[in-house]
Amino acid sequence: MPEKLIIELSKEGRKGYSLPHYEGQKKDLKELIPERLIRKSPPNLPEVTENEVVRHFVRLSNMNYNVDKGFYPLGSCTMKYNPKINEKLARLEGFLNIHPLQPSPTVQGALRLMKNLENLLAEISGFEAISLQPAAGAHGELTSMMIVRRYHEKQGNPRKYILIPDSAHGTNPASVTISGYIAKQIKSNEQGRVDIEDLRANLSDEVAAFMVTNPNTLGLFETEITEISRLVHEVGGLMYMDGANMNALVGYIRPGDLGFDIMHFNLHKTFSTPHGGGGPGSGPIGVKKFLEPFLPVPRIVEEDGELRLSYDFPDSIGKVHFFYGNFNVFIKALTYILIMGEEGLKSVAENAVINANYLKALLEDEYTLPYKSHCMHEFVLSGKFLRKYGKVKTLDVAKRLLDYGFHAPTIYFPLIVSEALMIEPTETESRETLDEFAETLIKIKKEAMENPEILHEAPHNTPVRRLNEVKAARELKVRW
Repeated sequence: MPEKLIIELSKEGRKGYSLPHYEGQKKDLKELIPERLIRKSPPNLPEVTENEVVRHFVRLSNMNYNVDKGFYPLGSCTMKYNPKINEKLARLEGFLNIHPLQPSPTVQGALRLMKNLENLLAEISGFEAISLQPAAGAHGELTSMMIVRRYHEKQGNPRKYILIPDSAHGTNPASVTISGYIAKQIKSNEQGRVDIEDLRANLSDEVAAFMVTNPNTLGLFETEITEISRLVHEVGGLMYMDGANMNALVGYIRPGDLGFDIMHFNLHKTFSTPHGGGGPGSGPIGVKKFLEPFLPVPRIVEEDGELRLSYDFPDSIGKVHFFYGNFNVFIKALTYILIMGEEGLKSVAENAVINANYLKALLEDEYTLPYKSHCMHEFVLSGKFLRKYGKVKTLDVAKRLLDYGFHAPTIYFPLIVSEALMIEPTETESRETLDEFAETLIKIKKEAMENPEILHEAPHNTPVRRLNEVKAARELKVRW
């Protein structure tokens, strides 16, 4: 039976609390609260008992798919398992019961934690300075583009264009546009990497930066990245790396050593803190020394052995986040980095790449693999060939996966692959899980060939069946 809304469970007179009897003198509400703040009608709140509330939300939680429940091969999002020690440490009383407005001398531990995380991220990435402020990956992109603009303004010309590969994340051109630049697309070559000749043709002294994800969204390492860096720097442009796919490099390659001037991290991907429905993101940025003056304020500085927050950076782009960033995420990321250590982080990248190539080998002869190089942490298949079997689409495959207990991979991205299935297994999944996932995709392919209607009507056994997505977009209803 479908789960009702909690307001539908409401019965007048039911309650889930008890208050002590009040013996004092009663006062009129208007004596306690200004009349302008008093409601004219009571709020539409459900009247339910405690056990009804608990059971309702437990039932909902059991319907929700999450990384603790099963495999989450969401390409380009690194939905790895989140160790529970991270959560335990983030709940320590000394972290929970402090406030960002406290004076610096009373929160030295928190400031030291943030400074240590900055130092470790700098070492991991090869950059000289870090800002923890940005609240997510796209926010890190935007902050980086603001720094690019400020840097070029100081040189006397903000410039006009940011170059972006055609395989880029969709947030890249959005960040470029918001920061006042014009995004210019660079083609991919036959191997799925940046077309150097097209890059050369678009380079000029009006190019402010080149934004590139490495490995790219096809899961391929840009093998000519040092030459790309040389060409961009030759015209005075900056190199920016979208760090969404850092899980494939961590411990092995430092972007700062490849010619990048600035990048953002995804603490909620690479460093195992929950994201999506599981928690807030965090998108710190790293910069080379010459860009350090432009980082957001406040920054953590040390004087006479004491840490404090300083706004004394006249060339800074200013503040980009309330307070100092998502502190709770910093605790979890630092815990993960310290537990893993140098060798552990190397094993993350190593096993992420092994898992992706293993899964690719199981599937490349069953589905179409447009770019056949060895991949890094993810790979992209195409389901275009399924169209000949009752017009089955990649969307149908994704919906059918839900019936078998798997979250679907990213679909229809990157845009340069028709009917794309973008799969990232991460390093935390076992061989048995990968085998089962591959077997399921192969089974779905067979269903498409023999009985495509099963896929058209999928999912069959989820709490919510397939939605009319056009209707949902046009008739959005978000309030009861």
